[in-house]
Amino acid sequence: MPEQLFTNAKIFTGEGEDRFASAFRIQDGLFEWVGDSAAIAGQPAIDLGGRTVLPGLIDSHTHPAIIVASGDAVDCFPPAVRSVDDLVTRLREHSAADAEPKAWILGRGFDDTKFPDRAMPSAADLDRVSAVQPVLVWRCDAHSAVCNTVALNLAGITAATPDPPGARFERDAAGRPTGVLTEMGAVAAVTQHIPPPKREDLVSALVRLGREFSAHGIVAACDLLSDRIDGSLEIFREAAAQGMPTQVALYPGWDPTAPLPDLHPTDREGAVRIGGVKVIMDGAYSNRTAWVRQPYPGSCDHGLRLVEDDDIRAAAYWARRNRVQVAIHAMGDRALDRILDLFSDWTPWLTGIPSIRIEHATIISDEYLVRLKAAKMAFGVATHSIFFFAEYDGYQEALRPDQFEDTYPLYRLYGGVQALALSSDRPATAWSDADDVMLSVQAAVTRRAYNGADLGQSSALTVPQALLLYTGRAQHLSPLENVGCIQPGFDGSFVVLDRDVFSVPADLISEVRVAETWIRGVPVFSRQAESG
Repeated sequence: MPEQLFTNAKIFTGEGEDRFASAFRIQDGLFEWVGDSAAIAGQPAIDLGGRTVLPGLIDSHTHPAIIVASGDAVDCFPPAVRSVDDLVTRLREHSAADAEPKAWILGRGFDDTKFPDRAMPSAADLDRVSAVQPVLVWRCDAHSAVCNTVALNLAGITAATPDPPGARFERDAAGRPTGVLTEMGAVAAVTQHIPPPKREDLVSALVRLGREFSAHGIVAACDLLSDRIDGSLEIFREAAAQGMPTQVALYPGWDPTAPLPDLHPTDREGAVRIGGVKVIMDGAYSNRTAWVRQPYPGSCDHGLRLVEDDDIRAAAYWARRNRVQVAIHAMGDRALDRILDLFSDWTPWLTGIPSIRIEHATIISDEYLVRLKAAKMAFGVATHSIFFFAEYDGYQEALRPDQFEDTYPLYRLYGGVQALALSSDRPATAWSDADDVMLSVQAAVTRRAYNGADLGQSSALTVPQALLLYTGRAQHLSPLENVGCIQPGFDGSFVVLDRDVFSVPADLISEVRVAETWIRGVPVFSRQAESG
């Protein structure tokens, strides 16, 4: 690849809050020099027109496998869907509606806390979509779902069916299933009857998804449940060979009943690799299944613990033996406590990145952060600003007033955890465009929910701080290589914005758009080309 020189830009290098440059050189796909435009005056260069440039962005917790495995599911996210009637109307628009009786009608992303009565839809509601075809729609947290009567019958779920471990088939006063499937074990009892997509369809869907990532400036991502498609490593690698430009680290889920086979060294190498294993310790706050110390307001319910200590340790032993990370989903404060109880005294087995990632980390007090920093184990955290922004209604019901200050305390985490990232968790987020990085940056900076509610100004970040959690700081969290910084030796991957994110009013940050995305010196997205 010939040498490429770029000049006349406001370049945020991702190395620190105040690290900027105005020119760089890419050689053989890597940044070879970064500096001031004056140093290369008169040399042939691509003029970036004074625009703002960022390192290629990293989404450290997302779900490409879930997205493509449910590829024909219609989006039912807020703000488009705000009632059961909206949900029914949207599902009736599915391409399989009124097709032959075996064709499933699938949806994803509804948030019942935004419905007028804040009530979950039921099988009876989805029977309005179809009384002859199976219908299922995932809730926004991706931990729960609702199905219609046909789907319940197909799965053989009756009043006599026992609840799966760590999950519930919700029932009415007479004990009959309502169609509400709480947590993954209950959802799986129904989804196992959905015909799996063909391999070629999965590959094509991943290639398209890679283009969507590029449109948001995302050049690297971690898939935190990659086993939602069988043979995910081979399928992702085939997608990469067919044009998916995104670097991806895969984290299959840990199933205690079917432990993962040990890895071959090549499984941990390349643009698509196994990055670790994921353990799901609890549920979600927005549907009161996160495992909490004190019961949820107005109840005796402490949420759900989804995995036992021995099984968590078994996943960690596998990760240590195979020299990869273990990523633990923990939202409730009791779940977070248990991680430290189990692993604080373990010796890290990886260097350069944390051996244990904590995913979501919703409630972080000053006391908890002290324990985290004092631990012998090296911990990292993948958290969010989009959750509190999009799901404020559910959190308002699930949290006690004294917990709000400790909910996604980004400024506290920024000062206390080096391996820290913001992320989208798409599609397990109650917003239609959750991997729009600029929306997450705005939510982190303004600490305002979608409805303007104050999310705690003491936890607000500056724009450079928020962007570091998608770039330079995020690259310390995972085995994704040579991304997140514009500095010599890193991949020549960068994003050109259509306006300066550092100077627009804070409440307009989400309107900033990616104009161009380059990966290893190759343009992979141009908004101008897409629109014209």
